[in-house]
Amino acid sequence: MINPRDRQKTLTAVRNLKMARSAHAFVRGSTERFYQWLESSTRCNLPEGPPIWICGDCHLGNLGPLADTKGRVLIQIRDLDQTVIGNPAHDLVRLGLSLASAARSSDLPGVATARILEELIAGYQNALKGDFRDLKERDHRPKVIQNLLVQSTRRRWRHLAEERLDTVEPKITLGPRFWELTRQERKELARLVESDEIRPTLASLKGRGKDASVALVDAAYWRKGCSSLGRLRYAALLRISEGDESHICLIDIKEGVAAAAPRAKGAKMPKDNGERVVAGAKALSPNLGQRLMAAKLFGKSVVIRELMPQDLKIEIENLGIDEALRLSRHLASVVGRAHGRQMDPRDRTAWHIELKKRSSASMNAPSWLWQSVVELTSLHEAAYLDHCRRYALSEAA
Repeated sequence: MINPRDRQKTLTAVRNLKMARSAHAFVRGSTERFYQWLESSTRCNLPEGPPIWICGDCHLGNLGPLADTKGRVLIQIRDLDQTVIGNPAHDLVRLGLSLASAARSSDLPGVATARILEELIAGYQNALKGDFRDLKERDHRPKVIQNLLVQSTRRRWRHLAEERLDTVEPKITLGPRFWELTRQERKELARLVESDEIRPTLASLKGRGKDASVALVDAAYWRKGCSSLGRLRYAALLRISEGDESHICLIDIKEGVAAAAPRAKGAKMPKDNGERVVAGAKALSPNLGQRLMAAKLFGKSVVIRELMPQDLKIEIENLGIDEALRLSRHLASVVGRAHGRQMDPRDRTAWHIELKKRSSASMNAPSWLWQSVVELTSLHEAAYLDHCRRYALSEAA
């Protein structure tokens, strides 16, 4: 059992271990390093797209199947902690770096990275030319995505409960992932979900009226990913009741923190970090945006998210070159649609022309994207090896 006083120390150890497991894992967990490079780099001459909501942390693990409130599933962006109104080119570089890292982890040859980036820009540009009045996904899905969608649509509450809670009972089992709360934490969580400001929205997630009751069944501190370090992060089971009917739902309560991603000059965004995340989600990932709300807990901004059984992340162990190319094109098209739906037709056309103009005759991937990914891959590889060295020394001490 983790004592609340020891959370920070344990979280640091867990993060360091996860980031030492592979170069790809290190890239996923080092968003701030990416933006430090972006701030200091002037050599890659990134194009300046129309200011729109961008993911800000557009890597493989942050894309995947997401259900809307009615259970309909699409591949969309899953995590919007870093979302800002900014330059869409930043998402392309971040996704390119993630795909290049996954290719190297799969022992694909260097030429595969060049082709992956070609498919990325082609998929993105093709999405910008699409029909944005049609909300359905029309792109050809690679096998890994099709299999994931089939798995997603077949999932039910019991799958979510067994996966997240290690039980189908309405309780949270304490252990490596879920830690004991203090009495004050439990009291504040109950106050939050039962408050008149939050309760009606939580009830509406299950199709209940605004007068339905919401009660906290169980809750725990959630040790999840690398992002929990030093932040509020809770899992909570709620019972939503109206008349003789009641439903259990699982929510994620996560502290909203300042984004590392740079915002466009003059961009008007919510000052509250939770409200910023909700606004970005509604623009980029409508399925997720329907299930998010901002609130305050212990005086801090938090984002409340209903977890759905259909929500999954893309987990890549080993990719063949053909599958890597198809995956790159498809995910880039997902990002392209998320970006493009925010632009008017004139801006979409101008952005498409700008990207096409930047491509060379000999290689479809523009030089700014290739140079950025090569430089970032080199910097991250060196940082990863240094991280592993420091981790090994700390373990030996």
